[in-house]
Amino acid sequence: MTAAETLNDQIFPAPIKTVEPGSPAEAAGVRPGDLLLRVNGEAVTDVLAYRHQLSRGRATLEIARPHEAPRVMTGVQGVAQDHHRLMLSAPPSLDDTFTFTVEWEDPGLDFEEVLFDGIKKCANKCDFCYVHQMPRGFRKSLYIMDDDYRLSFLYGSFVTLTNLTEGDINRILDEHLSPLYVSVHTANQDLRQDLMKWWKLKVKDPQAVQIRGMIERLEAIDLYTQIVLVPGRNDGEHLDDTVEYLSSRSNVISAAVVPIGLTGHRKNLPDVRTFTREDAQDTLARLNVWRRKFLTERGTRFVFPSDELYLLAGEPLPTEEEYEGFPMLENGVGMIRDFLTEGLPELPAALPAPRRVILGTGLLFAESLDRAVEPLRQIGGLEIEVRAVENKTFGRVTTVAGLLTGRCFRHAVEPGEADLLIVPPTTLRYGTELMLDDVSLSDLRAELRMDVRAGGATLGELARVILEGAQSSGHQWGMSAHAVKDAGREAPLEVEVAEQTMRARA
Repeated sequence: MTAAETLNDQIFPAPIKTVEPGSPAEAAGVRPGDLLLRVNGEAVTDVLAYRHQLSRGRATLEIARPHEAPRVMTGVQGVAQDHHRLMLSAPPSLDDTFTFTVEWEDPGLDFEEVLFDGIKKCANKCDFCYVHQMPRGFRKSLYIMDDDYRLSFLYGSFVTLTNLTEGDINRILDEHLSPLYVSVHTANQDLRQDLMKWWKLKVKDPQAVQIRGMIERLEAIDLYTQIVLVPGRNDGEHLDDTVEYLSSRSNVISAAVVPIGLTGHRKNLPDVRTFTREDAQDTLARLNVWRRKFLTERGTRFVFPSDELYLLAGEPLPTEEEYEGFPMLENGVGMIRDFLTEGLPELPAALPAPRRVILGTGLLFAESLDRAVEPLRQIGGLEIEVRAVENKTFGRVTTVAGLLTGRCFRHAVEPGEADLLIVPPTTLRYGTELMLDDVSLSDLRAELRMDVRAGGATLGELARVILEGAQSSGHQWGMSAHAVKDAGREAPLEVEVAEQTMRARA
């Protein structure tokens, strides 16, 4: 076997983004653009495996310097092993490689990607999969059906576990990749298969689809779980059975319950319906029985309904205390209560000059936001309108604010009708001012002939954006799985980074 064949078949070259000044890597002559090939003679598939090798104390790193810059194959056709895999335009020979060794010291390398071998993809064809309901015309990365346990550990994205191999399971246990975030949906195996419809050819280990067996096999791993409810399928008594089972497992920390999310682009997909007010009320009534029981017996409510269920049911949100630290915030559990937690700052009696402000938001949140900003309407010279924006991209059935696009605001707002338009920060791609359809805030400013800014993560911050033009620090989508799929070179590597995706539920 030639050196080039060895490189392409057995390792996953990891492009180095930066080299820390004064680090062992810099002293060894490593430069940005070089490639990490092996650590301690072993191929590494991701930053977790890299850190695991370093944790052994002594690590010898093998580095290559390509003749040409590496390029990443982003299309699906030709992808090796069902992954998006790095290919080199000029594979280095053995003469192009060198090694250096560190002992209990960070080498000082930062990589272009957190995954060196590409994203592990989904083995399911769920009836409620958001990717299958996407309209055409978006960037390719938004159509990648990721289901990668490494992203679950790193960033909190939900995985189904059905695509795991025996090696994956052993690695999770050996490296103690805890916690993981798992989409359970139901503990009834036949019903789960009916809902998720995994592809037999994509399932690498038949035991991986057995959800109870997997939860019990991963007993040493803390699991945060979610249940996406489909009316008439896994709700009602099936929901009771699932909650009862999950609560019986010591490694299941909590369960989030969210209603199915639909778009107006469900072609050639099973017929499903959205939640009615009565559905939401019945679901909350059932879950409240469990929550009271668990709080009395265990000191935790364990199961947490999403904000959508309360809004759909027309029922008040729980108090801040009832969210127990907001462990499922990025899954839409408690985002509104968290937003309301920081109250309004001291408000001026009047503005120096009149200002008209439009607060654009989704149909679901508009009424709550309108009530929250009522005190601002007492400020002289400030005119505020909360505008419920219909989703022209995904369809009216999509009511959450985070899936609004530039096209939606173009339809909802007339040029020049306000001084300031504020959009939800969750509509923006992480680290940018770009929305899902690649329309930027600058584009909207030019087209609508007004200032356009992102709102705040809290009510107090939103008020400062309105009154002072403060810069938003609110949640943005794409901080984990989508960041890796689309903007990995901008995504941070720290394990503590939280997820805020576009809520395409696994």
